[in-house]
Formats: sequence, C-alpha cells, structure tokens
Amino acid sequence: MGGRRRRPFPPRPAARSDHRPPGPDEGAPNPNAARQHEGTGEPYSLEQYRNRHARYRTDPDLQAAHAAFPWIVTFDDHEIDNNWADEIPQDPQLQSPEAFRARRIAAFQAYYEHMPLRRGSLPSGLDMQVYRRLRFGSLASVHVLDTRQYRSDQPATLAAAQDPALSMTGPEQEKWLVDGLESAGSRWNLLANQVMWASNDRQAGPAQSFDLDNWDGYRAQRRRLLERFGSGRIQNPVVLTGDRHCTWVCDLRSDFDDPSTPVVGAEITGTSITSGGNPDVAAFHATYDPIMAESPHWRYIDNQRGYVVCDVDRERMLSRLRVVDTVWAPTATVRTAAEFVVEAGRPGIATVTAEPTPLRMPAGGPIYDVHDDMDAHPLRG
Repeated sequence: MGGRRRRPFPPRPAARSDHRPPGPDEGAPNPNAARQHEGTGEPYSLEQYRNRHARYRTDPDLQAAHAAFPWIVTFDDHEIDNNWADEIPQDPQLQSPEAFRARRIAAFQAYYEHMPLRRGSLPSGLDMQVYRRLRFGSLASVHVLDTRQYRSDQPATLAAAQDPALSMTGPEQEKWLVDGLESAGSRWNLLANQVMWASNDRQAGPAQSFDLDNWDGYRAQRRRLLERFGSGRIQNPVVLTGDRHCTWVCDLRSDFDDPSTPVVGAEITGTSITSGGNPDVAAFHATYDPIMAESPHWRYIDNQRGYVVCDVDRERMLSRLRVVDTVWAPTATVRTAAEFVVEAGRPGIATVTAEPTPLRMPAGGPIYDVHDDMDAHPLRG
C-alpha cells in the first residue's frame, strides 16, 4: 500500500514559517512540565526512544485508558522530530540524511513496540505502514491517514503553497483515500487525521499568518480532496484532527477564501488532555476571537484541556467537548463545555451548543510552552 520514494535531501529555506523548537514528545526535558523526560536532550537512538515511550507509560491514567478502551493510533511529527517531512528533518543543517534515516528507523521501531498496532504496521527499515481503514458495519468507516512519511517538504510562502505538485499524503495514499471514501458504502466517513484541514489564519486584519506545516501549506491537494467531498459520491465526511492543543470546530469548504462556496464537510480538532498545563483562556480568546469574526467557517474555538467524545448513529454525529478546570489535581471534575452536531445528509456543523467561556486563569499549576502549532509568522503570497 505505501511504497517508498527515494528523493534528494535538499536544504530547507533559511526562513521558515514552521521552524520552531522541538515539540514536547521528542523534546528535551521541560522543568515546568509534570512529566520529566529522562536524559538531557532529544532522543536519537532506539534505546532513547524506548525510554521515552516507557516514561509516558508510567502514567497510571494512561495505563487505565489503554485498559478501558480499544485504541486506533497514528503518528504525527513529535514521535520522531518536529515537522519532519518524509526523509527531511526539521533542521537538515544539523542532521545529515544518514543520521535522520537512522533516527527514523529507531523511532518507528520503538513506536511499534509500545503502541496497539497490528502486524501489518511492523516497520521494515525506513518504512512503516500506518494508513489503513477500519469499518464498523454499515454505520461508519474510519480512514486513518499518514501525513508524514510521504509528504512533500513544507513550502516557505503562500504562493508556493498553491503548487499542485505538493502533497501531504503522496499520490498512492491519496488514491487509496479517494477510492476508499467513494466505495465505502458507510453512512459516515471519518478521517483520523494529524494536522488541520480548515484554513487557519493566525492574524486579525488584512495581513495573513499561516502555519504551512498544516493543510494550509498544501492548498491544491486540499482543494482537490474537498471538491471530492462535495461531489455527492462520499457520504457524510467528518475529519477528526489533533495537533493544535486547542479545540477548533469548522465547516469545510473547497475554497475557504470564498464564503459563498458550499460547505462539503466538517472538521473537529480536539484539544490536548494535559499538554501545556492549565490554559490561559483569556489570552487565547483575546487573540483568536477577532480572527474568528473574519473566519466564517470557524464554528467554535477554545483552549481548555480535555478531550472529545463522538457518538454516531445513522441520523447524526454528536460530539461532546469534555474539559477540566485544572490538569494538576487528580480529582479534577470533568464537565461538558460544548456539543457539536453533524446531521447525516447535511454537510458541516449543524449546531453548536456551548457554555459561556470561563475567561479566567485556572487555579494551581503552571502554564508552559508546548511548542505546538499555535505560532506562525506573517507571510505574503
């Protein structure tokens, strides 16, 4: 299914919209975080990646979650290196092609050893088969994506992001996805996805700021796929996304710059459970509420910590945002902060029901930088 393509190892541009310090999972120890990583820097060897996974699995709550529920997992960047793309690391000036390939092989091996994956995902050298499809009768098909192993390197400008040759998935996986969506025969098509599909400007006003590591950097392919969503051949597509450490619920359009274009699907981006510590809710909304007023496809945004529970039947998909006031107390009370409904046969988010946003700092425990995809630099097309 996922054949490799060898390619040259070009230097990345000196100025990049996504060039940031390494993320929390593969990063150096953070003194403000609750979980202190072993060692003094990033993991590179198989032993170091094994130790990092094992450290996470000392968490009794994570152990309980794995014991209570079946898991469908896929990776993003931080299981190896921040913002890696195929065989290109974030910082190729510091990691040679040979060194990064060895690092990737080690990271994949440790990932497979510690995650609930079937034998079909057993790594073979530099490769690991992660994109796959799971079917739940005639109700739902879950299409699990891999947006790292086969992607083109991130573009450096908005103009470059329009290049139709750029791919988040590679052509073979794209064909697998489209064929599977159109032939699924399921009432719902759910895409387990790593980085946001919905356009996500990070700056209010006429200037624009995007993180081009997301689908905003692969605009021709995104539009191509969203046009397929609206073709009438795919039933009820809903994209389920991670990465942002925030909740972002959006309508999906083939052209986000034209609000008159029809809605073709929905995206629910879930928040982090604990990463970042307690959120600065007031600062988040002070920054993003003005941008939301300019982004009609955004239906709900928030950065409280928690998770999303999706309940699907033939008529609707009901998603509940469950949050806590603090991540530092083991007895913290969980509550439903918002509910989002997608109705079968009606693309996009049908209704949003939310409690008033508590614009206050949660009590107890630090807020710390997780180096997620919340930051970007102004770009001109």
